[in-house]
Amino acid sequence: MQMKSEIAGEAAKQRHIQRGIDAKDKSKGDGKLQGAMQAGAREYPEPPFPEQHQPKPGHEWAIEPAPLYDAPYYLGSKKLNQKVALITGGDSGIGRSVAVLFAREGADVAIVYLAEDKDAEETKSAVEKEGRRCLLVKADVRERSHCHKAVMETVEKFGRIDVLVNNAAFQIHSSDFGELTEEHFDTTLKTNLYGYFHMAQEAVPHMKPGSAIINTGSVTGIDGSKQLVDYSMTKGG
Repeated sequence: MQMKSEIAGEAAKQRHIQRGIDAKDKSKGDGKLQGAMQAGAREYPEPPFPEQHQPKPGHEWAIEPAPLYDAPYYLGSKKLNQKVALITGGDSGIGRSVAVLFAREGADVAIVYLAEDKDAEETKSAVEKEGRRCLLVKADVRERSHCHKAVMETVEKFGRIDVLVNNAAFQIHSSDFGELTEEHFDTTLKTNLYGYFHMAQEAVPHMKPGSAIINTGSVTGIDGSKQLVDYSMTKGG
């Protein structure tokens, strides 16, 4: 019960930070960042897309049009056959795509997520459609005890961990550096740096030589961003 309360509290905290940023954006403009285009062999939906704004942590199921994640023309070659991957933030976005394509390569997958149950169940279903097993673990990576729980549940379910993908992250822009609050700054660092640190330390004792730890980065860690000072700092880290 305490862990559920901590998770609910963190989701509420993220929404509180976002509301503060939203209020500042309304007085200055929309505060939107220019996003990268998608490209590839498949057909993509044509913009413009309907305007939409979600409270943190956000729900992929509510996005219109639905994000593309399954790479239908990609054929797996069993590079990860009989391996086990533990993916944080695996319920949606990059994490979901990694989970599905790792499963296509033959891996069983454990997904750590904060509060997005419906998205997590959708990812689990997609992994199972690839013929692999999927474990869902609800946890807050900022907390070491939650990371320990996630690792132990994965080991108990699958007997091993071969790949750790540190992917869970917190990002909210702040158009004015002077308005970046300590709460906002602290949440970004605790999620994006402490989360990676905690997960790695908990997982390493269960990983054999030849295993891998993958940390999701960002171009902001190289180029920086005046609207994402805290986030770019963590990605550089």
